[in-house]
Amino acid sequence: MTMANWWDVLPDNERQQWSLDPFVTVGPLRFGVSPDDVSTALSGITTESQRHTLHQPALDAVSMVVEGSYPKFGLKLYYREERLAAVVVDALRGPRVVADDMPLVGRVPSTLEQWMINRAVAREPHDELAYMDAGVLGSESLGVVIDVQRAGDHLLTRPVFVPLEAMDDLSHWLPREAWSLC
Repeated sequence: MTMANWWDVLPDNERQQWSLDPFVTVGPLRFGVSPDDVSTALSGITTESQRHTLHQPALDAVSMVVEGSYPKFGLKLYYREERLAAVVVDALRGPRVVADDMPLVGRVPSTLEQWMINRAVAREPHDELAYMDAGVLGSESLGVVIDVQRAGDHLLTRPVFVPLEAMDDLSHWLPREAWSLC
């Protein structure tokens, strides 16, 4: 009997290579498009079909969100009012997403955090970084929150990309299930 190794990390050269256009696109995915448009954009990239799960919030602070997932490909997508509202890239299997020549997926969190701090210091205004619960770092100029995911005894970066309108209230933009439990 062969055991699957749940913690295997796909090497960068075996992943799709995507670029980030902050608040606009993550690879071929454009914020604000329908689930059908997302399926069409990914149809030439993966044979996997999008699976949908409805997240009904317990409190009125978060509106109803639909999750679309491509588990084998390493993507979770969140839709608000049937429009793409977030892209979460799996640290172990997801596409390699690059911003300003820096890969954001599957990295050591402290290394990526230091890069983001250095980037923020070199830019105006200097207050572009925000820390969420548990010290999770977000960049207001990149439209990304650097969440983490377990890989055996290590943590790797699992970025959550959002459109501009999410930046004012990130904690209520997505359901609790969108964030890692590490």
